[in-house]
Amino acid sequence: MLFDRNLVVVLFTLFCFNAFGQKPKNLKTTQEIQVNYLLLEGLNDINTAEFDKSILKIQEAKQLAGEINNQSLVGLSQQLLANVYLKQGEYDKAFPEIHEAIKIHQELQELNKLAEDYLIYAQILDKTNNKAEALKFLNQSITIFASSGEKNAKQSLATAHLYKGSILQEQKKDESAIQEFQKAIQFFSKLNDPGNNYNIARLKLFNARSHNNLNNLDSSFDSAFEAYNLSKEDSYPLVETEALRLLSTVARKRGNTENALNYLELYTKKAQLYFQEDRVSTRNLAARNALIADINPDNYDVSKRVQANKITTVLIIALFTILCLLALSLYKNNNLRAKANELLQAKNAELVIAKENAEKASVVKAQFLSTITHELRTPMYAVTGLTHLLLSENPTEEQKKHLDSLKFSGEYLLSLINNILDLNKLEADKVEVEQATFNLRKRVDDVLFALERSAQEKGNKLHLEYDSEIPDQIIGDPLMISQILINLIGNGNKFTRDGDIFVRIKQLNRNETQTYLHFEVEDTGEGISKKKQKDIFQNFTQGSVQINRKFGGTGLGLSIVKRLLTLQKSKIELESTLGKGSRFFFDIKYGLTQNKKEPEERVYEIDYEALKGRKLLVVEDNKINQMITRKILEKNEMKCDVADNGEIAIEKVRFENYDLVLMDIHMPGISGIEATQKIREFNKDLPILALTAVTIDENIDDFYLAGFNDIIPKPYKVEEFFFKIHNALKRKNVIL
Repeated sequence: MLFDRNLVVVLFTLFCFNAFGQKPKNLKTTQEIQVNYLLLEGLNDINTAEFDKSILKIQEAKQLAGEINNQSLVGLSQQLLANVYLKQGEYDKAFPEIHEAIKIHQELQELNKLAEDYLIYAQILDKTNNKAEALKFLNQSITIFASSGEKNAKQSLATAHLYKGSILQEQKKDESAIQEFQKAIQFFSKLNDPGNNYNIARLKLFNARSHNNLNNLDSSFDSAFEAYNLSKEDSYPLVETEALRLLSTVARKRGNTENALNYLELYTKKAQLYFQEDRVSTRNLAARNALIADINPDNYDVSKRVQANKITTVLIIALFTILCLLALSLYKNNNLRAKANELLQAKNAELVIAKENAEKASVVKAQFLSTITHELRTPMYAVTGLTHLLLSENPTEEQKKHLDSLKFSGEYLLSLINNILDLNKLEADKVEVEQATFNLRKRVDDVLFALERSAQEKGNKLHLEYDSEIPDQIIGDPLMISQILINLIGNGNKFTRDGDIFVRIKQLNRNETQTYLHFEVEDTGEGISKKKQKDIFQNFTQGSVQINRKFGGTGLGLSIVKRLLTLQKSKIELESTLGKGSRFFFDIKYGLTQNKKEPEERVYEIDYEALKGRKLLVVEDNKINQMITRKILEKNEMKCDVADNGEIAIEKVRFENYDLVLMDIHMPGISGIEATQKIREFNKDLPILALTAVTIDENIDDFYLAGFNDIIPKPYKVEEFFFKIHNALKRKNVIL
């Protein structure tokens, strides 16, 4: 895709309009003025190709805009950053910036800026060879720009048609490309801006190329000639020389070889003048001689042909001599090479088959994991939801103790579903380590309480040796250490009967900011042989077939422990003797907090009083999930209506007033995404949240582009559930 020099100008004009031309009274603070000044300086650096300086200034503007909570300026900053990264070819950095800009401008309904986002996004997609998606976003950009009456929009509209035509030309869809080039030329011409002459000249050249590809020689020649005249008048060397070369090609196709020769020689002179390239004449020598022969074959330079024949004869003799000298050695090696080639071909065929089988297996694995993850999350939603409802109904102390244990186990199982069943994510090290303040002793007690009953059933006793010097509050990932201990203690309990399991946690050393802890889990069970100790931490591996039949399990637990510890820069160690038991141990560094009273759980700022009486529509086909969601909402005195599928939801929204919609994704009939898109056709402002059990990491952009305001993965923490509902209503000014 060609570089669009007008894009910076369009962005600059858009910035000025936003910062200085649109109701200056809205600039309430000096910080907003400073942000606008930084963006202006960044744009000036873009114009002078000082991209490193530009990035620093725009990033500073983005940070300051975030501090003053001006989302419009944050989105504009991210749009400009994406544009700079695009020009530098750093597409991995451009993608996240433009995604965030699109999300912000969709929420703020700033259509012109959103169209500019789509235009930049399309260029990034084109550069990364995703031309189909690039055309999709170019079409959306064109639709928005076409409905705008601003001059800046017309400039960008012309640019969008130019890019679309270029992609279509690369895809050899020349008829469609010509239509786009003509539209772009019309828009640029209407703007009456001399700065657009370069765009018009190169559009004429693009147009001529497509006509040449379609053998519309007259149209190609006329368009190329116009491009040549425009570029010659305004000094566009690259367009001028390319137009001359195309004119030579078209003239020869039309049978006018004399004109073709003249254009070719003029091209050679211009190219040498502009680009100081001596090789130009050499590259075109064959074409020049062929044209001379076409003009007058009888007057063609006979001496050159004779000289060429002599040179050819000498070369043939030399080659023959060399071939004779090499013949013997080549003959000896020929058989060996033939055999080696056959062997390589056979191995290559085997590799191709293996590669195809591996790809098929990978696809099947991905489909299986996606399906099983969704199927497990759906019943987990019922477990966590019903646990919350039971805890809110004033249980006895004994019941509350068991419900707390059930809640803890549910959270652990949810984490297992999210991080373990999705093996692709874990193997690619995409699981992130959380840095939260938590009470380690409470976590350990919860784990032991959850596993105590299963230990008692096997006649085992759990023993905890906990160092009293360990601080009450440490900083790290509380869920990961819970997963690790559950797997190790559970593993020891599985292979031990009428024995003991010891959990030891000791502080090795400590400074002002960190504590270094040593963990041990020791059992008096079966033990592991030296041979099996090397493989015990691999996926789906157990000590033996007999152990698998006797004790059960998947063989995933220790593999999970190893991966989770690797993520935390630690390593699992093992000492074991057959018949005597096993000892697993590891060390982890945790941070220390200065505020010893800092809570373990995240505090959600929710005005529950403001939520009372709000009317919500729950779109869900699962009756149990319907009941749980309805009860959770009605416990907070909110009104709740239910739709069993997307079609019913569309009609309810069309004829009834709701404050917010909770939309499931997988439903019979149309999906939640399709239902949301149809609702957005007649209701742009209604908050719609995706309440879904699908994995959203890879396709989160599709949810926002479809019109969702936010996403709540199932199952969820009830506080987070109300927090997202509260935020969505607040952003749409439904509540203050």
